[in-house]
Amino acid sequence: MPEYNYLIHPYRHEFFDNPTPDETSAMQAHFEYLQQALKEGILVLAGPCLDETFGLVVFHAEDDAAANAFMLNDPSIRAGVMMAELHPMRISLLAK
Repeated sequence: MPEYNYLIHPYRHEFFDNPTPDETSAMQAHFEYLQQALKEGILVLAGPCLDETFGLVVFHAEDDAAANAFMLNDPSIRAGVMMAELHPMRISLLAK
């Protein structure tokens, strides 16, 4: 199954220092969404950059349409807290 990644960036830079209650709720739902994807074998890895620039999600999807749907269904995207950009990729090296 092909791999994809999406990068997420907050719409508000203040998000990092002073998230609103709605942003906090959306990010908790985002985390739970990715936890479920991990359990289902969809998610490869996910996490934020510590320099507060973006988050990265690497996952498997059947095709571009399924990958786009997975990204757009992320609660942080649906809530308008994060913007996202999708990229197809190939994992060439992976530590065990």
